[in-house]
Amino acid sequence: MSLFGLLNINKPSGLTSRHVVDQVLRLVKPAKVGHAGTLDPLASGVLVIGIGQATRIVEYVQQMPKCYRATFLLGHTSDTEDIEGVVTILRDAPRPSRTELDLAIAEMIGEIEQRPPAYSALKISGRRAYALARAGEAVDLAPRKIEIYRAEIVHYDYPELCINVECSSGTYVRSFGRDLAEQVGTAAVMSALERTAIGRFTLEEAIDTGQLTRENIAGQMLSPTLAIRGLMPERVMTEPEIQRLGNGLSIAAPPDAPAHCAALDEANRLVAILDLHADGAFWPAKYFPSGFPG
Repeated sequence: MSLFGLLNINKPSGLTSRHVVDQVLRLVKPAKVGHAGTLDPLASGVLVIGIGQATRIVEYVQQMPKCYRATFLLGHTSDTEDIEGVVTILRDAPRPSRTELDLAIAEMIGEIEQRPPAYSALKISGRRAYALARAGEAVDLAPRKIEIYRAEIVHYDYPELCINVECSSGTYVRSFGRDLAEQVGTAAVMSALERTAIGRFTLEEAIDTGQLTRENIAGQMLSPTLAIRGLMPERVMTEPEIQRLGNGLSIAAPPDAPAHCAALDEANRLVAILDLHADGAFWPAKYFPSGFPG
C-alpha cells in the first residue's frame, strides 16, 4: 500500500526544515515528502510533514493557527532580527517595566499590519529577500496583514523576555518582538524560538526523527484528515460517488452545499477535496486513490 499520511516532528534547533525532510525522505523513498510551515535553523518544535499524496494537503495545515514560545533580548539590534545576524547592544537603552510591556502587547492583539524582516524568504522581483539583503541591497518589504490571537509574557528578567504567541499563518515572530520593543522605546532580537503547536498538532505529541525507521514509520503516521478537520465540512460518500470522483467526474451537491468539502469513504478515509462549481455539482479538486483510516 502507498504511504499516505502526516508526521508531527519535533525539529531540533540547528537544523533546517529541509534537512529534517531529507531525513524522512530517506526512510520512505520513493514516496514524496513535504512540510507545512518552514522553521528557521534557530527554531525548534512542531514541523508537520506530509508523506506521499499527503504532500498535496499540507497547504491546509499551513492555514492553521500557530503557537510559539519566543525569547527576546531587549536593548539589542540585529540585521536579521535574531541572534543569527550581526548583533549590537544599544548603549543606555531604556529598561521597560513589566507593566509597560503588558500594555504594549495588549495593543498588538488582533488584526495588525506587520513589516516582514529583510532576511526572509519572500520574493522581490523574483529574488529572495534574504539573498538581496546578503548582497548588501536595500530591502523594503510592504507591511502585510496578520492576526495575533493571543500573546502573554511568560518570563521577564531584563534583558531577557519570554513570550507565548498564538498567531495566524504568515506571522514573523521575530518581527513581533521587534515591533513590541519599538512600542516601549527600545529594540529587541530573538534569541530562541519554539513552535509549540500548529492547529491540533502539538509539541507534546511530536516525535523525534531519531525514533523513526523504515520498519516503524508507517505506524507513526497520522491520518491526513487531520489536515482538513475544522477547516471545511466533511461528507461521507457512497461507493458509486467515489467511483465517479475517481474517474474525474462530478457528483450531485445539496442545495446548501459549501464551496469546499472533504469527501470521506465509509471507513472514514479521506478520498477527495471537492469544489462546488457553477453548475451546482461537486467536482474533485484533489483525489486520493489510496486512503488512510480516519
